[in-house]
Amino acid sequence: MSRKSVLYTSSPLLASKTPVWRSKLIVALIALAFTGLAVRAAYIQVYANAFFQRQGQVRFARTLELPANRGRILDRNGLILASSVPASSIWAIPEDVKASPAQLTELARLLEMPLAELKKKFSDEDKTFVWVKRQLEEPVARKISELGVPGIYQRKEYKRKYPEGETIAHIVGFTNVEDKGQEGIELTFNQALSGKAGSRRVIKDRLGRVVEGVGEQVPPVDGKDIQLSVDSKVQFFAYQKLRDAVIARKAKAGSVVVIDSITGEVLALANYPSYVPGKRQNLTGEQLRNRAVTDTFEPGSTMKPITVAMALEAGRIKPQTLIETGPGRFSIGGFTISDTHNYGTLTVEGVIQKSSNVGALKIAQKMTPHEMWDTYVALGYGQKPQIEFPGAVSGRLRPWKTWRPVEQATMAYGYGLSASLFQMAHSYTSFAHDGQIIPVTMLKKNEPAVGVRVFSPENAHAVRRMLQMAAAPGGTGQLAQTVGYSVGGKSGTAHKQVGKGYASNKYRAWFTGMAPIESPRIIVAVMIDEPSDGKYFGGIAAAPVFSEVVQQTLRMMGVQPDVSVKPQIITQTVEESF
Repeated sequence: MSRKSVLYTSSPLLASKTPVWRSKLIVALIALAFTGLAVRAAYIQVYANAFFQRQGQVRFARTLELPANRGRILDRNGLILASSVPASSIWAIPEDVKASPAQLTELARLLEMPLAELKKKFSDEDKTFVWVKRQLEEPVARKISELGVPGIYQRKEYKRKYPEGETIAHIVGFTNVEDKGQEGIELTFNQALSGKAGSRRVIKDRLGRVVEGVGEQVPPVDGKDIQLSVDSKVQFFAYQKLRDAVIARKAKAGSVVVIDSITGEVLALANYPSYVPGKRQNLTGEQLRNRAVTDTFEPGSTMKPITVAMALEAGRIKPQTLIETGPGRFSIGGFTISDTHNYGTLTVEGVIQKSSNVGALKIAQKMTPHEMWDTYVALGYGQKPQIEFPGAVSGRLRPWKTWRPVEQATMAYGYGLSASLFQMAHSYTSFAHDGQIIPVTMLKKNEPAVGVRVFSPENAHAVRRMLQMAAAPGGTGQLAQTVGYSVGGKSGTAHKQVGKGYASNKYRAWFTGMAPIESPRIIVAVMIDEPSDGKYFGGIAAAPVFSEVVQQTLRMMGVQPDVSVKPQIITQTVEESF
């Protein structure tokens, strides 16, 4: 018997005969679909749970870095030279930025940014993150927040501050926007200063807002403080006097180095031109270069005391040995070496006092190239200075076997080798420290340095006496005299090298010496690059800076004056041999 179809309606459009098996099939398919969904849900929540959790974390879980506070840089007295302060960085989601023209104009003003540049940052709506400006001062960040522009957010960071500004820029250096050291002490001790960042695991929504924290928080470890040997007061005064001299002499640049001759600590190291570490827009290489340690030059007459000291140590001469310098010139290897005057017969002391090139080369001829080379190396020439500072150079000192007789002669008065001002100051510790060259450091220390003997105490004392004569009336460094303290030092002047030759009208002038002369406490080296006012001799351009720096530094250190009369005022022209 056939089953009758169910009549659902009398409408001819809807009237149909539906078999029972079709409705059962539909119900079965629906049940099967729900079973599949249940199986899939069970698979996702039970069997593949870890995979989908990872995918969720990739999309919404973030590890926030908790920045460590960068350590401070301090001078020897605890004065802050560099420190970190809280700052806000502005970022945005371009597609979410909704700002009126007035808001954009005010935002550009607060950011000190051209309006067109600001609009360009917001023009790419495909980006979900863009830095607008990093490390703003808190008052400015607060005003930006008050604008209430949707899509603009802030992140807390640290910004480096340098209270002493340009006076100490070449020592402390600076960091980049990521707070990583780029120059100076900031670069050398970057790892110690940086510390270790912490972390925090969070869940964020699509707008970058933190919804909740997950997991344990790892606290940051702040960086360590670095205390330097530099005295900020000495540094300021040295920089000021150097700057004044460079401007007065219409020079290209200048440098000054001050070293404690007992401990080997660097008390000051200044260069001009300089820069402000916190404002580095439009900087040039001329401003950034730490000339005292990176620039090398032929030392000129400042090497003559070293020539005399090595001959004394070898037993070839004595302070009163007579040296014939007449007629003021000497020919060797096809070259003629001259003095500014015909000094005739001089004692060894007189050779230093008058700065005789002929006298120096005749003393050098009493030694072998190997003996001279060994002493230069012992004094640090031709080697990179072992100091906590980036960029220090080794200078040039060729192997002694390649020296020709004329080169041995010119090296006696500082030509044919090169060194930095820092190397020159360091080598003079051998005279100030009774014949021992001592290690130098940029870090504060409280004990006397232990040196390596190069000269005997007697010979070091004899050279100091000659340096005193060179800075006294009748010497080439008379303007180095200072009130209340005895000084000794040697001036130098040299034509600048241009290609393979020398420029006839470009000079470097310097003066290196120490005080008080009987028991030296400090060594000061000054270099003036290309003085162009006509006064280019080291005894005129550099010696006055030495005088002022010595007097002020010794007073700041509490060193008692050792002479009771004022230095003789010099009115005559000071000249020296090149």
